[in-house]
Amino acid sequence: MKITKFIGLVILFGFMYSCHSFRQPATVPLTTPPAAGYSETGMASWYGPEFHGRKTSSLEIYNMNDLTAAHRTLPFGTLVQVTNLENGRTVAVRINDRGPFLKDRIIDLSYAAARMLGMIGPGTARVKIEVIGFKPIEEIPRPGEIILQLGAFLNPENARALYKEIKNLVPSVFISPYQTSDKTFYRVRIRAESELEAKNLAEKLASAGYPVLIINQ
Repeated sequence: MKITKFIGLVILFGFMYSCHSFRQPATVPLTTPPAAGYSETGMASWYGPEFHGRKTSSLEIYNMNDLTAAHRTLPFGTLVQVTNLENGRTVAVRINDRGPFLKDRIIDLSYAAARMLGMIGPGTARVKIEVIGFKPIEEIPRPGEIILQLGAFLNPENARALYKEIKNLVPSVFISPYQTSDKTFYRVRIRAESELEAKNLAEKLASAGYPVLIINQ
């Protein structure tokens, strides 16, 4: 990423079984990566062609042939081993979406993951999920997109507080985590579609007392 300016003070719808009836806003939960050893048991479902090629809640493009999954709370990038308790099959998936949205489901698997677990036909299965690692999701900028950054915090509550303040001025503000070898930074950011929009947003925020870093992706 090239820093250019510094302004301010310094998927078939899983047949009938998929729970992906809507997307949650593309924001990241304010938690650190879960420690290895976290596990959960419950019902899994899957989603496929109707969502293929669409954006997930993490802003990645959903590919039903990738080994990914949706979970309601695990941070994006969490690596999870899923075991089908009905046949013993296992698969490792990466969390990159939000869901499922039915109370009796704990994870919504991609078509590829569901196929490896042998649950395409049944649509659902009782599974055990276990956290086995964490690989942060990289932001994928759109052509010409510019990012405005207002802060980067180790304490997620500080990021949440700034996010709430900025939300009143710019509703599209979001929080993006960045994982180093031993730390997670929570970055408060805004997307702009052009240099002019970025300049106008930066001036608006700077005049309100917020330091703004403009980054060309």
